[in-house]
Amino acid sequence: MPRLRLALAQTNPVVGDLAGNSAQIVEAARRARAAGADLLAAGEMSVTGYPIEDLASRPSFLQASRHAVEVLAETLQAEGLGDLPVVVGHADGPFEPRLLGTSNAPTAIAKNCASVLQGGRVVTTTAKYHLPNYSVFDEYRVFIPGDELLVVRVAGVDVALVICEDLWRDGGPVERVLHADAGLLLVINASPFVRDKDEVRLPLVTRRAVENDTLVAYVNIVGGQDDLVFDGDSVVVDGTGTILARAPQFDEHLLVVDLDPEPATDTELPEGIRRVELEAATEGTGDGAGGSGSDAVRASSSTIERDVAELPDDRQQLWNALVLGTRDYVRKNGFRSVILGLSGGIDSAVCAAIAADAIGADAVYGVSMPSQWSSEHSRSDADDVAERIGVRYSTEPIADLVAPFEEQLHLTGLAAENVQARARALVLMGLSNLHGHLVLTTGNKTELAVGYSTIYGDSVGGFAPIKDVPKTMVWELARWRNAHAESIGETAPIPENSITKPPSAELRPDQKDEDSLPPYEVLDGILEGYITNALGAADVVALGYDADTVAEITKLVDRSEWKRRQGAIGPKISGMAFGRDRRLPITYRPTTV
Repeated sequence: MPRLRLALAQTNPVVGDLAGNSAQIVEAARRARAAGADLLAAGEMSVTGYPIEDLASRPSFLQASRHAVEVLAETLQAEGLGDLPVVVGHADGPFEPRLLGTSNAPTAIAKNCASVLQGGRVVTTTAKYHLPNYSVFDEYRVFIPGDELLVVRVAGVDVALVICEDLWRDGGPVERVLHADAGLLLVINASPFVRDKDEVRLPLVTRRAVENDTLVAYVNIVGGQDDLVFDGDSVVVDGTGTILARAPQFDEHLLVVDLDPEPATDTELPEGIRRVELEAATEGTGDGAGGSGSDAVRASSSTIERDVAELPDDRQQLWNALVLGTRDYVRKNGFRSVILGLSGGIDSAVCAAIAADAIGADAVYGVSMPSQWSSEHSRSDADDVAERIGVRYSTEPIADLVAPFEEQLHLTGLAAENVQARARALVLMGLSNLHGHLVLTTGNKTELAVGYSTIYGDSVGGFAPIKDVPKTMVWELARWRNAHAESIGETAPIPENSITKPPSAELRPDQKDEDSLPPYEVLDGILEGYITNALGAADVVALGYDADTVAEITKLVDRSEWKRRQGAIGPKISGMAFGRDRRLPITYRPTTV
């Protein structure tokens, strides 16, 4: 049987950076050629970035995308890489809107495409068949669906090419792979990370390999894009379900693997399948005119060593996702530093540790902003976390800023408490404007759920690293991060007192979170049922929770939608994140039965 050396490029694209994204692919092609690859594939929308949202409705963007793919093919040829077939993902168009008889939006003018580049040109292009319209996906509204399965013949092997959702759904292209008698099913993806995603993704890839009696290669993009995090985790599986190669999570990586697929046949293809035969690779000359050079490389090298990355445990995956999401939001949006309030509490300590892991402690600015009610341990714990992590640190007391507001407006009670939070926001935003820092807001998912924050106060900021992390998980991640640091001989970044002391906003004397909220273990359990599992209040009570407590918490959740709409985005790590997944009306009067 013929041997196919396959390279999968796990790149980190930025939406709209057509030149930068293309440069990543050219670099991957250089490395793939040096490794003797017969075929290179990058991820879904690897040229344009993903998701492009309503850029898909802009003809100028689609024209620029098409031109970028053509230029990429020419660049590969000019770099002496022209004979290496390269599969890339991109948006294409504009096409004439399909006004009638289609399942998607009638005004869509774009397609989600995969193109094969070789010999300085775009040899062939196919479009995604199944357009997802759930969770974070909105493709049903902006793309025209494809209607075929593309098979490319390379190095004596028929490779069936599909795009992301086409693998997940029955019917469509994946159902035609058996009829194509393909030796390899190649899937390009932009599949966002959520907790336990691999428990669904890997079994699916394995099932498709077994169903179609073929090898399956799954290549995914990596990186943060707004509030989405793409984890890579590209994988190759054979027809028995054995993992042949696997790329690391959350890192850019070129995965190269030797495969022994079934050779191509001259089977007559049924309707709905198109086969394109690519040119045979020749030994490259390196002068810009040549080929992949794989024959020369193969002659002097043996079978490459199997590359199978280990999947980290659950807590490390979550931490890595938060770090990558924060890093890429900061860097891709042009910030050089971040600033956040350090209260000595668990949330700000965890956010500081995430930020330091993401961009380096020297680029993290922590500010302690004690009020007249701040305890001595809060100040000392804030000092401790700053020293442990090594962030740049300053203290800006707020008592003298708050007093004039309280006196002039005669504020008491909750109104006075909220002024303290808003004074801290003014300090952070002022320093942000002065020095160009990105403000990180430190609220967790539990607080956001019940509205336990001050709008324009502690909710202020441009990015929220733990927005999708429930309070109980914040503690769990803190303990994991400390244990990880100690296991590699480093100082634990989060003070033990920040982990063990009762949480408090410290906006009044001796205030504790549990003065107005149930214990967080109980609260997160109720929220898991009501928000994540979309249960009604009565169904949550049936799980064993107190009826009055459930009624109060669900009321708080419903009444806080207006706050969440105005909050900063943050890395999505769950299957039910605020904003992307859970979208409810602000004006809402629930019916009680």
